[in-house]
Parts: sequence; structure tokens; C-alpha cells
Amino acid sequence: MPQHAATQVEPPRFVQIEPVGQCNLRCRMCPISLRPESQPGQPPALMDMAVFTRLIEQFGGIEELHLQGLGEPLMHPRFFEMVAHAAQRGIRVSTNTNMTLMTDARAAECVASGLHTLHASLDGAHAASYEAIRLRASFDKVMRNLRRLMAARRATGSMLPQVKLVAVVMRMNLDELPALVRLAGDEGVENLSVQHLCHDFGEDSLPAQYQPMRAFINGQTLLRDERARIDAVFDAARAEAGRLGVALRLPNLTPRRHAPDVPGRTRCDWPWRGAYISYDGRAMPCCMVATPDRIHFGNMAEEGVAAVWNNAGYAAFREALSSDTPPQVCSSCAVYSGTF
Repeated sequence: MPQHAATQVEPPRFVQIEPVGQCNLRCRMCPISLRPESQPGQPPALMDMAVFTRLIEQFGGIEELHLQGLGEPLMHPRFFEMVAHAAQRGIRVSTNTNMTLMTDARAAECVASGLHTLHASLDGAHAASYEAIRLRASFDKVMRNLRRLMAARRATGSMLPQVKLVAVVMRMNLDELPALVRLAGDEGVENLSVQHLCHDFGEDSLPAQYQPMRAFINGQTLLRDERARIDAVFDAARAEAGRLGVALRLPNLTPRRHAPDVPGRTRCDWPWRGAYISYDGRAMPCCMVATPDRIHFGNMAEEGVAAVWNNAGYAAFREALSSDTPPQVCSSCAVYSGTF
């Protein structure tokens, strides 16, 4: 990517920070188990609390903070300190979790810490489908832990954190969607967000260890499946959601094509609107890139937030988004193409 003169960009109001760069599961659609940090014998990949507080201070006027990257955030021993530190500053804090580490004590901390929204990942309505996608996970344990969290909210009379289910839809679990809507309704969860596979890992510069992800996604994407089948399942899921009062978000599966005169910020506003930082401080364009060995712009923990946010690499990336040849990590991204 060519080097450009740095330009000043308004600081982001939304920041996503990855507290943990490892996970206790191996999910079929997630590359984290292929990252160097996740290989056997590696030390814990945790963001230092001092680094976290320094980043929050340097970002200044943050309105929203999402505390999760690819890793499982509840693996961080000081996760709820991070939540409370931000929430006490008036920042709306959210997280994603696979729910496998949710104990009664952690459920109580979810309520007491000031956490605003918790997205619970659940990619199947039954053990067989869920456990075929989230390897090493137990469907029964996840359901028990979801109920723990809902009970902790009821015990205090709190409506926070808001609890939302998130499912990644693919060929192997498509038919589960109506049942997953029913599950949400049965458990008192009022919101289910169904997302398509986020990325095809199609860039030429893809590190070799992520090639298995490209093959898996090529086999599981709904973009090549029979549209009539997809529409029938989506319609059935919508009908169940309407019957049960569950707010349901389904993905669009028709890729959009950006005209040459459409500015980059209209195509995808992530590099202007939000910052995404790995557990060790490296700044990436967005959460869809997921792992900094694919692309990053420097280390905010070491160089400072403003210096990286306004550096030449970030500026060149933003400019390329408006060109006829956008960065490959964007052109193969589901958010950029509108299919997420």
C-alpha cells in the first residue's frame, strides 16, 4: 500500500478492544485457534490492565466500548474491572461471550459491573448442531449458564445487561433457525441476531495458517446455496419471531456492488467511526479483519492512540476504500459487500 501524508481524523466514539487473544473453544468459522498465540505452549494472551486504562484515557470521548475480539473475554481475570472502569466513565460497554465460562459469580458480576449488553453466541438450537460448530463446547452447559445470567438479572430486578443471542448461519445450521427463535422465546431473550459468515479470507496476502478457514467458508457460505431453500427457512424464522415477540435480524444475501463514485466512508465507515485494537495494542481497520497478522497500522499501546489513528498507513487505507481497487481485506468482507 503506498505511503500517504498523515491527515487528522476525528477521534472515534466507538472503540472495540480485545481483552484476550485466545479462546477455550475451537469454532469452525473462527480463525483464532490458528493464530500463533493459540498454539500449544504459548503464554496467556491477555491485555494488561494498565494498557487498557491508558488506551481508554487516550481515546477521550468514547461513547461505546465493545470488549471482545476473537478471544473469549471471560478468560481475562480482570474482565469485570475493565467493564466497571469504562462504565463508571459513562461509556456504554458491551461484550460477546460463548457462555461456557459463565458461573453464578460471573453472572452476578455481569449485573453489578455496569455491563450494558451481553451478546451470547449460540449457533444451534440442539446439542448435535451446536457442538458440531463450536468444538469442545457443551450445549447443555451453555443453556445452564444462560439461565444463570437471566436469573441473576431477575434477582436484582435489573434489565441490564441486555441479553441478546447471536448466531452465525451457514449451510450446516440453516435449518435450525426457526427452532433457535423458539429457544430465544422460551428463555426470555427478546433479541436474536443472525449473521452470515463474516469474511471469505480471500486476500492474496492471507497468512498460510488461515488457509483452512478459506476452505471451510467456501464450503459453508450461503451465497452459493439454493436461494429458495434459504428464503423458506428465513420466512419460517420470521413467522416464529412475530408469533413470539422476538426481535429477529437476518442477513442480506445479495452482494452489493459499489459504484466508482461512492466514497469510501459510505462503503464502510469503520476506519473513520471505530477503532479495533488487539490484546497487545495493535490497531486494525475493523473487527471483521479479526487478527492483526492479516493487517494492522501500528501499536497504539506503544506509539499512542492519536499517532496511530492519524498515521500514513491508516490514511492510505481510508483513501483506498474510495478507489476502484479497495483493500483486498475489504473487497472479500461481508460487511463491505452487504452480506453480513
